[in-house]
Amino acid sequence: MHQKAIELYLACSKLKGIQPIGLQAYDGHIRDMDFEKREASCNEAFKAVEYVSAQIINDWLKAPIIIAGGSPTFPIHRKRRVECGPGTFVYWDKGYTDLCPEQPFKPAAVLVTRVISLPDATKVCLDLGHKSVAAENEISKRVYFPNYPNLIPIGQSEEHLVLEAGANHGFKVGDVLIGIPYHICPTIALYERAIVVENGIANAEWKTTARDRKITQ
Repeated sequence: MHQKAIELYLACSKLKGIQPIGLQAYDGHIRDMDFEKREASCNEAFKAVEYVSAQIINDWLKAPIIIAGGSPTFPIHRKRRVECGPGTFVYWDKGYTDLCPEQPFKPAAVLVTRVISLPDATKVCLDLGHKSVAAENEISKRVYFPNYPNLIPIGQSEEHLVLEAGANHGFKVGDVLIGIPYHICPTIALYERAIVVENGIANAEWKTTARDRKITQ
C-alpha cells in the first residue's frame, strides 16, 4: 500500500497540468478513550506517512506538505511539523467532550427546542426530531440536555423526540430546553444558518455554506 501511494504521487508529478504538493492522512478510526493508547495508535499509524514522505523526498521532489489527523488526534499531531486537520473544534460537541477530555474546548453550538406535548404523567415530547439533530447514533447518544441530565430519550421520529422525565417532572407545554448535539457535523448541515448569540443577545447569523453543495461539472 505504501509503494502504491508513492508510485501515484510520482506519476502525478510527471503529468502536465498537475502539481502534487502534499499528503493528507486522516486517522478518524483512532478513538481510544485512554489518551495514551490513542497517542500510541496515532504515532504507529503515522509511521506510514513518514515513510511515504521520505521516499518522495528521496526521489528529488520537494518535501510534501502533510495535513494530518482529525479532532481526536489533534493534540498529538500539533507537536509535529504538519498542518493539523481538526474539524469539530469549530463548534465542538458532546461526543468529543466525552471522548477527548484532554482538549478543553467548550461547545459553541446548541439546539433550542420546546415541549410540545405531555404524552403521559412521566413523559415529555419535544420538537427535536431527525430533521433537527444527527440521528445516526443510538438514541441515547444524539442530544444531551445540560440543564436536565436525567432526561432519558426513548423515541424519536422526523419531528419529535420523546423523553422519560419521571414522575412530578414539572415540565409544561411551551417550556424551552437547550440541547447539545453528540455529533455536530451532520447536525449543522440540517440548518441553513446558525444564529449567533453574544452576551445573551442574538445579533448575527452565519450561513452554513457547506449545506449548499452541488455538482458543477
